[in-house]
Amino acid sequence: MSENHSMNVAYIAKLASLDLSDQEKELFQAQLDQVLEYVEQLNEVDLPETVSETNQGVSLSNLREDIATGSISHEAVIQNAPAATDGCIRVPKIIDQ
Repeated sequence: MSENHSMNVAYIAKLASLDLSDQEKELFQAQLDQVLEYVEQLNEVDLPETVSETNQGVSLSNLREDIATGSISHEAVIQNAPAATDGCIRVPKIIDQ
């Protein structure tokens, strides 16, 4: 793998505020290196110009018409929620700061 495409898992984990063990860092670094090597191989594939020109995205003629329809009422949502307070669904805290 070329040096300009290398990524350091420890640095990425620090940016994402992840606590990884040394074993996890080694595992993820190996996996990331494999992914980057594969992407580098894909970049080396020589595609004819017609392939890139014809693959410009989704054809709008194949999409269904976007029509707004009725939905479940707010009251029904609150009644079906496991916990609610003042018309809002209560969920457990998942992020500590």
